[in-house]
Amino acid sequence: MNDIAQLLPVIQSLEVQLHQSATRNDANLVDELLHDDFEEIGCSGLRYDRHQTIAALKLESGQPQIFAQEFKLVKIADGAVLLRYKSFQRDADGSIVRRAERSSIWLQSSQESGGYWQMRFHQGTQIED
Repeated sequence: MNDIAQLLPVIQSLEVQLHQSATRNDANLVDELLHDDFEEIGCSGLRYDRHQTIAALKLESGQPQIFAQEFKLVKIADGAVLLRYKSFQRDADGSIVRRAERSSIWLQSSQESGGYWQMRFHQGTQIED
């Protein structure tokens, strides 16, 4: 599947899975979605590797729902795409908080390995409210 228009909903769905508490608390599922060499630069500016990310997600509880919109997908090489989007959360009174610009690089495994997609890199940059 090389057509960006067809690929966008696939990659978007994988990304949004990582926003869901059920996924974030399931180390096996997160393990499947994150590439072995995964790295993240969080909104705080701190860098996290795959093991740190999986461990931190397992400890989350009561995480507010993440809303995501304005998804854009760009092919950067064969089997590699860049997904960009905006996210936010809502506080107790419904106000939008924690707005961020986000980007993720997704890599596709070889067809012999199943051709599945994994997140290789993610960065969130906080936007002023």
